[in-house]
Amino acid sequence: MPPPSVTAHDPHEAREASLREQLASLRYLLPYMWRSARPGFKLRIVLSVLVILIGQIATVAAPFLLADAINRLEDPAAAAAAAVFGMVIGYGVLRLLSSAIPQIREFLFSPVGQTAQREVATEVFRHLHSLSLRFHLERRTGGLSRIIERGIRAIDFLFRFLLFNIGPTLLLLVIVCVTFAVRYDIWLSLIALVTVILYFWFTAASTEWRLQFRREMNQKDQLANTRSIDALLNYETVKYFGNEAWEAGRYDAALRDYQTAAVRSQNSLAVVNIGQALIINVGLVSALALTVNGVLSGRLGIGEITAVSLVMMQLYQPLNILGFAYREIKQGLVDMERMFDMLRLRPEIADAPDAPALAVRGAEVRFEDVRFRYDPDRPILKGISFTARPGEKLAIVGPSGAGKSTIARILYRFYDLERGRVLIDGQDIAHVKQDSLRAAIGMVPQDTVLFNDTIGYNIRYARPDASQEEVERAARLAQVHAFVASLPRGYDTVVGERGLKLSGGEKQRVAIARTILKNPPLLILDEATSALDSATEQEILTALREVAEGRTTLVIAHRLSTIVDADRIIVLKEGEVAEEGGHEALLARGGLYADLWRQQSEATPAAAAAE
Repeated sequence: MPPPSVTAHDPHEAREASLREQLASLRYLLPYMWRSARPGFKLRIVLSVLVILIGQIATVAAPFLLADAINRLEDPAAAAAAAVFGMVIGYGVLRLLSSAIPQIREFLFSPVGQTAQREVATEVFRHLHSLSLRFHLERRTGGLSRIIERGIRAIDFLFRFLLFNIGPTLLLLVIVCVTFAVRYDIWLSLIALVTVILYFWFTAASTEWRLQFRREMNQKDQLANTRSIDALLNYETVKYFGNEAWEAGRYDAALRDYQTAAVRSQNSLAVVNIGQALIINVGLVSALALTVNGVLSGRLGIGEITAVSLVMMQLYQPLNILGFAYREIKQGLVDMERMFDMLRLRPEIADAPDAPALAVRGAEVRFEDVRFRYDPDRPILKGISFTARPGEKLAIVGPSGAGKSTIARILYRFYDLERGRVLIDGQDIAHVKQDSLRAAIGMVPQDTVLFNDTIGYNIRYARPDASQEEVERAARLAQVHAFVASLPRGYDTVVGERGLKLSGGEKQRVAIARTILKNPPLLILDEATSALDSATEQEILTALREVAEGRTTLVIAHRLSTIVDADRIIVLKEGEVAEEGGHEALLARGGLYADLWRQQSEATPAAAAAE
C-alpha cells in the first residue's frame, strides 16, 4: 500500500517521477497479489510460474526433436520409420503444449490480476473522496478520471507483460543458451545472448529518447479530454452565450496540438523499429551461418539448421513484442506512478485517531471567534461569533463576498479554521469524526446537482436502504410526489446529466425530499430558492418550512423576503457580524440590513415591470 506523503494538496501535473519512484510504484502492487489472507491466490501464482516454465521447456525441446527426426532421414537404412514418425508426432505434441500453456496460465492468473485491478481502482476512488474540497476545486474531473483510467489500464498491462512476456522471455533465453552450449558450442550461445542483450540495450536507449514525444502526446490528449468534458458539463452555459463555435475551436486547437505530438511520436517509433529489426536479423544470420559451417564440416546433421532456425525465431518472436512492451511498460510505470501519487496525498482534513462520534442532543451551533481564509492574502471570516439555539431558525445574510456560504462549508468541516472554534452541542467539530458530523447535517444548496440516474435513486441517495414507502413519504413532504407520479415511469424516470431533464423547481424539490429522507437534526439552506421564479419560490419555501420544523436551521439567503419569518437574522459585512436581530428590529435600526431591504424592495417592482 503506498505510504501517504506529507503533501496535503494536489501536486497538479507534478514533476515527472524518476525511474526509481516508478519501480517503487510497481512494488506497491505486490500486496494486492501476494496476500496472506488469500492462500488460493498464492497457489494460483505459483502454478502459473510452473506452467510458464513447462511451456518454455516445451518450446525449446520441440525444434530439437524435429531436428533429430530430420537427421535420421539422412541415412534411410539407419532410420526406423516408427522412431521418425514418433519424433514428428512428439514435435506436434510439444508445439500444441507450448500453444496451450498461455491459455492455462491465463485461466490460473486471471482472477488474481482482475481482483488486484478492482481493489486498486476502488481504493483510489475511495481515497479521492477522502481528499479535501480544496483538492477537487483545484483539479478537473476529466483529468482525474483519465489518470485513474490510465493507471488501472497500466496495471493490467504490467501484469501481463512483466509476468507473461519479459519474465518468460528471459527464462527462454537461459534455457536456449544452456541447450546451445551443451548440444553445439558456446559460440552459438554467445550469439543468442549478445543479440538479446543488444536488443534490450537498444530498445531501452531508444525508448528513453522517444518517451519525450509520448509524454507530450499524453499531455495534449489529456488537455483535449478535459476541454471536451468541461464544455459538455456546462452545456447550458455554452448555449446561453452561443459559444458552440468557440468551444469547438478550442477543442480543435487541442486536438491539433495532439495530432502534431502524435505524428512526432509515430515517426520516432518507425526509427526504433528499423533498428530493432536490424539487430534481430544480424543475430539470426550469424547463428545460421555458424550452424551451416558445422553441417559442412560434418560436425552437425542437416536437421540442426532447422532446429537452430526455429529456436532463434522462437527466441526473437517475443522480442518483437518486447520492443512495444518496453515502451508501454515505461509509460505504464509513469501512468501508474501518477495514480499512486494521488494515493500518497494525505487528506487536508483528517480525523484524530481517537476522535469520538458527534453526539447530537438539541443541535445547538456556536461559532466562537472564527477566522478563516482560502488563501494567505485573502481573509474571508474575521472573527465572527454567533449561536444558533436548538430548534431555532437563524438566517445569515449580507452582500456578495461577505462569507455566507463559507460558513456552511466550515460547518461541514470541508476546511479547518485559522483560529476559533465551531461547536455543536458543546463539541468542537474539529475533534469529532467527520462522518458523524456530516450525518447530522442536511443541506439544500442553491445549485442542486443530481446524479444521472432515476428520481427514486436521487431521493434514496440520502439513505440507500430506505423503502419505497419512505421515499414517497419524503417526496410528499417536499411537494414533488404528485409531479413524479404523473410521469410515465414515475420514480424510475432518469433525470439526465446533472438533472438536466428537470426544471429548477423540480430539481430543488427532489433535493428537499432527499434531505427529508436523511432526517438530520441540523439543516442548512444555502440560498435554496435564489435561482427560482417567484411562484416556484413560494411553493419551495412552503416545503422548506415543513422540513425545518423542529430542527435547528441555518438559512443562508440573498433574497431577504425569504427570511422575514426567521427567529433571528445575522448580517455579515466583509467577514464580520455587522448586525443581529429580528426582521422588524433590524429594519427599525436603519443599518445595513435596512439598506439591503430597501434596495431589494425597489428592485422587485422594476423587475416585475420589465417582465
